[in-house]
Amino acid sequence: MKKVFVDGQEGTTGLQIREKLLTRKDIELLEIEPELRKDTKRRAELLNVADIAFLCLPDDAAKESVALVQNPNTIVIDTSTAHRTNVQWAYGLPELSQSHREAIQKSKRIANPGCHATGFLLAVYPLVAKGIIKIDENLSCYSVTGYSGGGKKMIAEYKENFDPSVKPYALALCHKHLPEMQKTAGLKNPPLFNPILGPYYQGMAVTVSLFPNMLNGINSFNELRNFLTDYYKNGEYVSVVPVAENPSILDPTICNNTNNAKIFVFGREEHGQITVVLDNLGKGASGAAIQNMEISIK
Repeated sequence: MKKVFVDGQEGTTGLQIREKLLTRKDIELLEIEPELRKDTKRRAELLNVADIAFLCLPDDAAKESVALVQNPNTIVIDTSTAHRTNVQWAYGLPELSQSHREAIQKSKRIANPGCHATGFLLAVYPLVAKGIIKIDENLSCYSVTGYSGGGKKMIAEYKENFDPSVKPYALALCHKHLPEMQKTAGLKNPPLFNPILGPYYQGMAVTVSLFPNMLNGINSFNELRNFLTDYYKNGEYVSVVPVAENPSILDPTICNNTNNAKIFVFGREEHGQITVVLDNLGKGASGAAIQNMEISIK
């Protein structure tokens, strides 16, 4: 039985990880006393006795927690952005390649991906890795997400005063997921990224726009869909939707409460797009964290 500690279990992601772990009989969940949850000494004790430690904290606090871990056998899975571009940490999106999965299996330090980044990378990484998209291509991406991505404060604000409007945000064009999107995809330039807050709780659709002259060795968007279908044919949680099942209106909540991601390819002769639908709280956060834990302890 593995001992697991969630450092920061009061946050949105921490609560969901804890909820998933409570149902498992192969896990002993180590829980900190409420009055000691910010006590460095007590947190250090639990971090070092744990086989797996999930960090569900702001970036600076996550870095502090990592520094407290002295046990060389403790596997740390960080859900913050603090370590996602750190080469000493495995990037926790195993579907990207066999080398990503192997790095997760071998590493004691795993950086859980961001939700927007997960959708972007599932669409773009295979194309860059196989030379279909050049590394110096300028890409554009937009993502519609539920307001739960804003954490406990935003959730409370919506519960108190629900706002039905749609809100583009991060308009300084420097969203915190951009560094991992660029680095992990292997791009020379960061994508132009426009996140959009929708008036619903959870679920997201991440879209990358494409033109035929961007695609090397691919002659149509049907061919592009076939390529991605083959690339993810062994994916346990990632699948490409057949053209016959493409909807005329896409619901960003269809993967809610799962660890699944569904990839849609839409296209005409002159342009097209890849849209990835996932649960920002599932495959985009807690579900991915649990998946990374399972891979690391096999």
